Amino acid sequence: MSRIDLHTHTHFSDGSFSPTALVELAHQQGLNILAITDHDTTDGLTEAMEAAQGLPLELVPGIELSTEFQGRETHMLGYFIDLSDPQFQARLEQLRATRLDRIQHIIERLHALKVEISLAEVEHVAGRGTIGRPHIAQVLIEKGYVKGMKEAFERFLGIRGAAYVRRVVPEAAEIITWITEAGGIPILAHPYWEGLNAEKTVVSCRTMVEQGLRGLEVFYGTFSAQQISLNLHLARQFNLLITGGSDFHGTFKPEISIGTGRGSLNVPSKVMDHLRQAAGR
Repeated sequence: MSRIDLHTHTHFSDGSFSPTALVELAHQQGLNILAITDHDTTDGLTEAMEAAQGLPLELVPGIELSTEFQGRETHMLGYFIDLSDPQFQARLEQLRATRLDRIQHIIERLHALKVEISLAEVEHVAGRGTIGRPHIAQVLIEKGYVKGMKEAFERFLGIRGAAYVRRVVPEAAEIITWITEAGGIPILAHPYWEGLNAEKTVVSCRTMVEQGLRGLEVFYGTFSAQQISLNLHLARQFNLLITGGSDFHGTFKPEISIGTGRGSLNVPSKVMDHLRQAAGR
């Protein structure tokens, strides 16, 4: 039986592990199939592919892109992307620019709250990776403003935080097109239909399907059995692909383990069979 994790992050976005270290960890934990899905970048995939050579581990090239759907930020996974597609890479560069703009505005709000951190400090923490809010949180922890990631997001960086800034990103339909035109399979990441009744959930899902959505991340590191059941029902109703992953970030989300999430994640082997078939692999 295969052990599968199709949603993980390296230090090329907001994870704490290098691609090589992440591949080695996945192998040590008995995973057979791993996807690296860094935010808005594919820069870590070449290193990961090299690290996976000779191991009994299939590495799936992936990415996670930020988008907007019905007025809320939503994330879209893309699998089997053509990494060499120049148009896709140019689009990613544009998307990363919106991240930097947001970070600068968050820092300005923090300054207004008498929280003194600099862009240089955040960039140092991010290293070569795509900059994000967890890197700000790490600086806040290091400088003693908060005790941990949870407090950083609750007090300052989360949607109800005092320094929260909404990111301006493309609509879901556009991101789905980007992934599709780069040869990839667009999958809605951790679909959580908060605030929607059953009828509106179905309408929202149908809208995305009409825009080209191919699947749902049904199995997720923090989902309850009820959430999994809802998304599984939607996937079957709209004949969508099913995927699953832990959303592993290393020390940035220490409660999430690779392959198992909070302990109960179990992605069925047939998930990968269907995904390969859809990708023509």
